[in-house]
Amino acid sequence: MRPYAGLMRLDRPIGAWLLLLPCWWSVTLASIGMPEPRHIGLFLVGAFVMRGAGCTYNDIVDRDIDAKVERTSTRPLPSGQVSPKAAALFLAGQLAVGLIVLLQFNFFTIGLGIASLALVATYPFMKRITYWPQAWLGLTFNWGVLMGWAAVYGEINATACLLYAAGFFWTLGYDTIYAHQDKEDDVLAGVKSAALALGSYTKPFVAVVYALSIALIAAATLIPFPFSVPAAAVLGIAAAHLAWQVITLDINDHANCLRRFRSNRDFGLLVVLALLLMRF
Repeated sequence: MRPYAGLMRLDRPIGAWLLLLPCWWSVTLASIGMPEPRHIGLFLVGAFVMRGAGCTYNDIVDRDIDAKVERTSTRPLPSGQVSPKAAALFLAGQLAVGLIVLLQFNFFTIGLGIASLALVATYPFMKRITYWPQAWLGLTFNWGVLMGWAAVYGEINATACLLYAAGFFWTLGYDTIYAHQDKEDDVLAGVKSAALALGSYTKPFVAVVYALSIALIAAATLIPFPFSVPAAAVLGIAAAHLAWQVITLDINDHANCLRRFRSNRDFGLLVVLALLLMRF
């Protein structure tokens, strides 16, 4: 089972957290700080399963490129631990579980979930045609914001769109940091990334998109709620965390980039806490 766990990245759950947390932001905000446990649980299971399915699909598409990149060359497909056919069957099983989870929601949310597959299916090809695959990932990884809002109300509105935009800029920042780990190998493999496009301008760029993310989260919370001192204080701590990432970032140190990337789970949880405190 270990190679299949590797396909799902169960040993690296940060990706599942980054997919899950925008969903929790949305259901918490839409539920006025009191999300239903059912929604919390469904998005938890769905995020981990669909992140695993996305990684499996990416590995099938990228297996030749992964073989040329030092960090990814030991993955189950390029290393030969799993065949493409077996990986495809495993992907089908994960998608079936994801469908079961999706069918627990209302029809509008189900439609949004199905629509997200277009983003997921095209994402692996973006780095072949644009230096901004991180932007496409931002659109994909934060789709759960729209689904979370729809799960509560059966529709999406301006508040949901503000939160979706906040997640987009957040992802654009943290995935650009992540991309700096592979920039040398990406050049050799002939693929593109925001890290290669930005180079030494990465830190100011990440500072700007992180600031936009915080501002949009704050704007989204002010629409349904009056100003909350506890929520604002926690959101301020979250903003300070993003500032720490930017100030201490060393784009030429792979371990430094990985640590700051992984620390975004803590940022996402701080935002959840801020949204839970909006009633106070």
